[in-house]
Amino acid sequence: MGLALILAGCLALAYREIRYTRKEKLLDVGPLNATMNVQDSLNIPPIVGGLIVAGGVVMVIFGVRRPSS
Repeated sequence: MGLALILAGCLALAYREIRYTRKEKLLDVGPLNATMNVQDSLNIPPIVGGLIVAGGVVMVIFGVRRPSS
């Protein structure tokens, strides 16, 4: 899980935005309707990517340590 977070954080730092397409309703009158595809983007601040990487590193470090018994 920690390695997956590290990879996701690195991708967030590299790309910094996620683009997606959504459908927006333009007209809806009785049986007649019209839609339009709109492209949007979600910006990811670099601090979020850094926190995800840091969380993954912490999970890897503490996941390796085993209590001695």
